[in-house]
Amino acid sequence: MKYLVLSLFSLCTLPAIGAETLTIDPDHSAVVFSWDHHGYTNPVARFEKIEGNLVLDEDLAKSSVSVKLAVDGIHTAVPALDRQLVSAEFLDAAMYPDITFKSTRIEKGPMDSLKISGNLSMHGVTKLVVLDGKVNKIKQDPMGKATEAGFDAMVKLNRADFGVNKYFPNTARELTVHITVAANSAGS
Repeated sequence: MKYLVLSLFSLCTLPAIGAETLTIDPDHSAVVFSWDHHGYTNPVARFEKIEGNLVLDEDLAKSSVSVKLAVDGIHTAVPALDRQLVSAEFLDAAMYPDITFKSTRIEKGPMDSLKISGNLSMHGVTKLVVLDGKVNKIKQDPMGKATEAGFDAMVKLNRADFGVNKYFPNTARELTVHITVAANSAGS
């Protein structure tokens, strides 16, 4: 048991390199959300245009994250629904082309857990939200040339808080958002 705890701890401990900026890898990252649709199904949508940076410190509480999602990058596998979600009826990509998140505080908890507080801006509204996160892995390559990191997070959002109000009460207000992010330093 002692070795299991030590090995888990080593996965979430960054080598003593100080703060380093990592770029989010859009090919290995995803922001996916789901909602209750009239009580019958829980459809999902994925933002396929994601960019941003992690400023990663060996003390994770001193780290930060900044992410931008292009609203027109939404994909549900139903083209008509994609068009509807980016229209003025819902997210209004013409007026509000991006969704952004900028962390204001990161707290490390037990078992690689994180509480990531930050400002989420969507549909012209900015709200403080708290993501329940988890460190998947942080690793520096043996030659010390690149750092790679992976994190998952989840948050439940009320879309009405951001002015996205269509089709209540049949389509739920609550969105469940799952985030998985891979990031790496330049040269990896």
